[in-house]
Amino acid sequence: MSAKDDRHQALLAALQRQQTMGVAELARVLDVTEMTVRRDLEVLEQDGLIERFHGGARLTPRASFEPPFVLRERMNASQKRAVAAAAAGLVRDGETVVLDGGSTGLALAAELSTRRVTICPLSLRVAWAFERSTSVTLLLPPGVARPGELSLTGSETIDYLGRHHFDRYLLTASGFTIAEGFTEWNAEDAAVKRAALASAATCVAAVDAGKFGRLAFADVCAIDKPDCVVTSDDLPGGALSALQQATQSVHLAS
Repeated sequence: MSAKDDRHQALLAALQRQQTMGVAELARVLDVTEMTVRRDLEVLEQDGLIERFHGGARLTPRASFEPPFVLRERMNASQKRAVAAAAAGLVRDGETVVLDGGSTGLALAAELSTRRVTICPLSLRVAWAFERSTSVTLLLPPGVARPGELSLTGSETIDYLGRHHFDRYLLTASGFTIAEGFTEWNAEDAAVKRAALASAATCVAAVDAGKFGRLAFADVCAIDKPDCVVTSDDLPGGALSALQQATQSVHLAS
């Protein structure tokens, strides 16, 4: 990423932590001038990611509580790439793999695009990421593409997954906690993820540490259901030992 992209990501992360911040405070956190912050806020507002007010900004509120895809794609980008590389490394050539959507799903697609595997993508965005791949075989499930997100949902997708037996499911999630397990903002997405989990012999959960402790709307599975949880190495204090006790296996990606 460019220096500007890095700065935008840091700015969005700061707003995510504190919800609302002033220009002067953002300038101190980012170690840049207030003029630079104002220019960055203007760009991010045009992208629909933040709302500016006199002297500061806040993240754009969403009635559904699901952050927009373009925002999620920019948040914790380096951690997602590290998690994707580690999770993809657990996939063996020749396997049939159900691959989740979302921004982490795209990062996983980038890692798998040169591998000799069969991929069943649960998102049109992820499917398109394999456009130039000459080694991946794509199995496109039927279903309804959810507006904006472009994840595949509905009874046809669930039925399709139930009629196939995959080697591995690469699960992504909006949040994960010890008590509540893996959760999703959208109930239809969660239903498809549960069907994918039932259709696969093994499951690897690929979730960056920024999602730890976050509880989304709909349950996907318990914390100990995946065979392995791959997460980034910036977990908050005490979280690693708690995950190691609660899960089958934890792999830290750096």
